[in-house]
Amino acid sequence: MQFQRASGILLHPSSLPGPWGIGDLGPMAYRFVDFLVAAGQSLWQVLPLGPTGYGDSPYQCFSAFAGNPLLISIDDLIEHNLLTVDEARAALGYLPAERVDFGSLIPAKQTLLRQSFERFRSSRGTPLHQAYTRFCLENAEWLADYALFMAIKEAQGGGSWHNWPPDLRDRKPEALARIRRDLAVKIDFHQYVQFLFFRQWQSLKEYANQQGVIIIGDAPIFVADDSADVWAHRDLFYVDAQGMPTVVAGVPPDYFSTTGQRWGNPLYRWDKMAMTGYRWWVARMRQALTLYDVLRLDHFRGFEAYWEVPASAPTAVEGRWVKGPGADLFHVLHAELGDLPIIAEDLGLITPEVEKLRLAFGLPGMKVLHFAFGDNPNNPYLPHNYTTNYVVYTGTHDNDTTVGWFNTLDPAGRAAVLTYLGRDEQTVDIAWDLMRLGMMSVANYVITPLQDVLRLGSEARMNMPGRLGGNWAWRFSADALQEELVALLRKLTYTYGRLQPAKS
Repeated sequence: MQFQRASGILLHPSSLPGPWGIGDLGPMAYRFVDFLVAAGQSLWQVLPLGPTGYGDSPYQCFSAFAGNPLLISIDDLIEHNLLTVDEARAALGYLPAERVDFGSLIPAKQTLLRQSFERFRSSRGTPLHQAYTRFCLENAEWLADYALFMAIKEAQGGGSWHNWPPDLRDRKPEALARIRRDLAVKIDFHQYVQFLFFRQWQSLKEYANQQGVIIIGDAPIFVADDSADVWAHRDLFYVDAQGMPTVVAGVPPDYFSTTGQRWGNPLYRWDKMAMTGYRWWVARMRQALTLYDVLRLDHFRGFEAYWEVPASAPTAVEGRWVKGPGADLFHVLHAELGDLPIIAEDLGLITPEVEKLRLAFGLPGMKVLHFAFGDNPNNPYLPHNYTTNYVVYTGTHDNDTTVGWFNTLDPAGRAAVLTYLGRDEQTVDIAWDLMRLGMMSVANYVITPLQDVLRLGSEARMNMPGRLGGNWAWRFSADALQEELVALLRKLTYTYGRLQPAKS
């Protein structure tokens, strides 16, 4: 589908400022929406909002349907008398403000959520409890399995479901019936946490939409091996009798890696998916399109063909291309859900077949300016080669900031950038110059990471693929969004015809 000409900012809620150790869905999120409106921005793109597992990556979650408990607003719980300010300060007040210390944050916030749960349990009959009951009924299709999965995982010391007792691993009915009785309170807790998350997120999204701000979400094509999705739907994945993947996802060797990338996610049995009418994918997309107004589908090329790697292989070298569901899946999604407000993440090695699939459904693709420069004027990432149905980024969550990227270019690379921009070393303002380049392009959407709006260097990078630890932790300071910045960004947006009419 074609999007209206607009611009916005990429920022995950965890990067918001605030006193509770991590950005969340509380007051600072609403202030960020106000900043977007004042600065003329009508798009807010976030990373996946699911419950993160090992490595804290939002692209490796315990569920493709659930929300991240770490993003729950503590202020909202205080407002509803489920926590006190003193309790929150005692648990989280010592955490750093400039970054997320996940190792300290996770147990501390879990403790607070459990405290709030005990108070919630004593409030039966209140409107909040009635809303919780409705939420559980309306979301039972995924919530029951997820809450059970998390309760068992907790009881098993946090270990992967592959290592649970065989009757639980294999979902034997009598074992599940018994564990549901034994862990009833823990299951209730995980349902409660999801209720909090979705209640708070929907309130924030409604506020943003009322102000004319469109929320863009992000959905990884694959799910994590250690997830409720694989545990509850083993027949839809290539796994063995113990639930272990037999083949896994990745990408082949290329210029950047001689061994490719072995991601390790289990691969879908698309033949089984098709036999069900792609029921799991329809449910997943329906859920996503209630969370977001527009959805970025990560690794879109994998729907046409994906790189299959033997699970026993240490790298991705031994993989092979296997056909994906292609148009068949998207025809079903369109029939079930209507027009698909989807952005196709079509970066990397894109074949004519992938492009044909994207164009068949009118899905906008992506352009990243960091990939644009060199000695080839036909580079598809250069703005003069764009058509309208694209979303252009200076960089993404996986890239260095634009300032950091530019500072690491060799002299020839810097010269190529400066020549295209019509700048020299004395006049270049690289982050805003690239943002201006995106703004003036014909691409319908332009989205800039907040780090680039703030002209920050590599210290503000969100993720470095392949690095163990230290990712996803960046936060900006509460005083960063100054009035002068708001005015300059609004002027730039107006200049290039991306300023949307104010909501009445």
